[in-house]
Amino acid sequence: MLFGLLGPNGAGKTTLISLIAGIQTPQSGEITIDGKSYSGNKKQIFQNIAVVPQEYAFYGQMTAHENLTFFSHMYPQKKNDYSVQINSAIKLTGLEEYKHRLVKHFSGGLKRRLNLAIGLLNNPELLILDEPTTGIDPQSRHFILQAIKDLNEQGTTVLYTSHYMDEIEQLCDDIAIMDHGKILVSGTLDQLLHSNSMIYINIENQDCHYNLHVDVKNFLLRHNLTFEDNCISGLLDSKAIFYELMNTLNKHDLPLDSIRYGRQSLESLFFQLTSTHLRDV
Repeated sequence: MLFGLLGPNGAGKTTLISLIAGIQTPQSGEITIDGKSYSGNKKQIFQNIAVVPQEYAFYGQMTAHENLTFFSHMYPQKKNDYSVQINSAIKLTGLEEYKHRLVKHFSGGLKRRLNLAIGLLNNPELLILDEPTTGIDPQSRHFILQAIKDLNEQGTTVLYTSHYMDEIEQLCDDIAIMDHGKILVSGTLDQLLHSNSMIYINIENQDCHYNLHVDVKNFLLRHNLTFEDNCISGLLDSKAIFYELMNTLNKHDLPLDSIRYGRQSLESLFFQLTSTHLRDV
């Protein structure tokens, strides 16, 4: 499974990741990984999961290979297994040409790839990625996304957080959107984007603010639709409401310019659930 976790700043994503990874202890309830709770199984669980943080987690004054060697010895393996895992991580992240270079001279894309490589050293069954493509060039981003796909196809379960909606739509089978510490919706991407349908109706008018008839205003209010910049927009629960809306608009002879109705985008669903105001925390 490749699971996408979305939420605005301060939604609780980092806290949730820390709980899943055993970095924080829940105040109540219990975290289970593959049917095992942390109580009495922490060491075993730690050997099978890895977290790749948004911050760089390596030593700039060392080479990539030296960093990987250092971090690999945190896992109990046979001596000859260390080089196997290091070489595998280097190959998957495309660092062969750069493995003996000092990391402090790396570009942002190379640093992201090294961050990912370190997370692969224990061949994790669950890989948690916290915004792994932040601040890098398009080529590096494409490479990392492809590497993540390959890992998932090889059997690694991936929990992926990102502010890039296109990445989530491109990668993930299932998603959850959270805010204020709560999961607002979860399910397959296809289910969530088809559960309601977005509508955009532009009114053809030269005035900045078209004066809607009271019947139309009441209809929009009842169904949580908005009217702004001469555009009616929002989520409709059914096709029946769409037809009712169109009949109401036709009744009052609104000069319609364009109508768009159907599958919503992940971005529109995200803003519908979390609002559009700035989150600077």
